[in-house]
Amino acid sequence: MTLTDLNQRFAIGNHVQFKEITDGMIIAEVANQHAIANIALQGAHIATFQPRGEEPVIWLSPHAKFAQGKSIRGGVPVCWPWFGPHKTDSKLPGHGFARTVPWEVFETKALPDGSTFLRFGLIESGVTRAQWPHPSTVQLEVTVGRALRVELVTHNAGGAAFELGEALHTYFQISDVAKTTIRGLDNCAYLDKVQDFARFTQQDGIVIDSEVDRVYINTAADCVIEDKGLKRAIRIAKQGSMSTVVWNPWTEKADKMGDFGEEGHRGMVCVESGNMMDNVVVLAPGEMHKLVAVYSVEKL
Repeated sequence: MTLTDLNQRFAIGNHVQFKEITDGMIIAEVANQHAIANIALQGAHIATFQPRGEEPVIWLSPHAKFAQGKSIRGGVPVCWPWFGPHKTDSKLPGHGFARTVPWEVFETKALPDGSTFLRFGLIESGVTRAQWPHPSTVQLEVTVGRALRVELVTHNAGGAAFELGEALHTYFQISDVAKTTIRGLDNCAYLDKVQDFARFTQQDGIVIDSEVDRVYINTAADCVIEDKGLKRAIRIAKQGSMSTVVWNPWTEKADKMGDFGEEGHRGMVCVESGNMMDNVVVLAPGEMHKLVAVYSVEKL
């Protein structure tokens, strides 16, 4: 669908407009009474979200590259249909292919409360089917309001069950990682990637002062990022998710990635809602699974 077609079919006045920011990279710009947001059609990737009168909630690296087939540093990458390395083929892309392939716009609408709803669907191709031979559909539903609601909906359209790993790999903007504490995971078991997936139990809030890469399992709890620098808390509420990932690459790894910028890792933390490792989802024929995350701001 061309840029003109998108705007003719799905633009909503000044509230939703589609623009091409680089060659072949189209974004939906959303602006309503509650918030502003940008969503790239590649990956149905929510790049930014900022409630009116607030600092941005979603972090996007100032060095993020918007290029076809490349993942975007920051925002809300969609990890689907597996999380981390592929279980049997290390040549396939980490975190699946959904974040680097085109999605199409299915629907946009203004809601009665002033929020804006958008629905996207992943476009299947020979490349995606070669990596994921299971007949299935996946859609992303986004509601931009005072809070940001994200729903990842997978449907098994085939005749056999399959195993699904998934996550909303969300980067949150913070004042400084040294001024934040992540709460909600006390007493949860986690697998620590930094220590070769050794298993530990979380004690109290999470304070980050070095590389952190943990998969918390068997938890449906809300998480709260307390940010003393911005005097606010970001609440991550979720449904259909039994895993939470907490990630900050810290200095050495961030520098090697090349798209964080100097000390860029200090202004972000990932708190990811999903299902992986011990909590992968087995989807029976005809079954649907919905992963929901809602991001909102509270005053400290």
